[in-house]
Amino acid sequence: MELWTIGAFAKAARLSPKALRLYDELELLVPAHTDPVSGYRRYSQDQLARARLVARLRRVGMPLARIREVCDLPRGEAAKAVSGYWDEVEAEQQQRRDIVRFLVETLSEGSTMLPVAVREMPARTLICSLRHVTSAEINDFTVEMVVRLGDGTVPGLAGMEGAPFFIYHGEVDEDSDGPIEWCRPIPDEAVEAMAARFPDLTIRQDPAHREAYVRLTRRELSPADGMRAGETLEAWITAQDEVLSPRGPLRQVFFADPRGVTPDTPVSDVIAPLPPLAATAAG
Repeated sequence: MELWTIGAFAKAARLSPKALRLYDELELLVPAHTDPVSGYRRYSQDQLARARLVARLRRVGMPLARIREVCDLPRGEAAKAVSGYWDEVEAEQQQRRDIVRFLVETLSEGSTMLPVAVREMPARTLICSLRHVTSAEINDFTVEMVVRLGDGTVPGLAGMEGAPFFIYHGEVDEDSDGPIEWCRPIPDEAVEAMAARFPDLTIRQDPAHREAYVRLTRRELSPADGMRAGETLEAWITAQDEVLSPRGPLRQVFFADPRGVTPDTPVSDVIAPLPPLAATAAG
């Protein structure tokens, strides 16, 4: 079998020798032979198809770890994996496009304010998980908690009082990892059983409070709409006659499953917790 030098193979594969050395280190494209003394790499002609696939996937920005997964799949499955990757890229681009529109709107004329409503929430017992996650990891965290606590075997509360929610203790984006806290209200009588069943989770009390909230539809479950809702709540609080101080960080409650509903179906509220009226009056 004829073996090619790294230079000749790089030219045929339309890759640089530097890239080939990196792919070897990552075990993405291992040479057919490496001289144990000189370290010179030699490649075979039947490695060209994989090398060119790697080069083309890099052209569309696919991460190297994911390229390795695609290259090891049968052709039909690899095609589906590439298509799935591009669906994700387009979804991310749409989110960035929405954020850019929001920023342009804010920097030019000020963002559009959304309707704000207020409701009373009673004291509740919560079972919670606090996690440091980036924007790329938050969906997996959500799915994990829904699977663990939403399988029908964990007792809950009825209506809005029982809906699960996030507490954003810090910024969550590509660089910042929160933390965020996933919370699920449970009946007081279930505390002992849930503590034994989920020893890694925290059980604590959520005091009675008022909530100022902005309602979002399924269509509005985007980072840009979340930013707009947060700015709306901040502006609303500032504009009130009474002196208000948010009682803790922003929350987001999910009272409906966004899967399988129309884009205009309300599914979530972005929330600024407020002190109870009695506490405000006393202050």
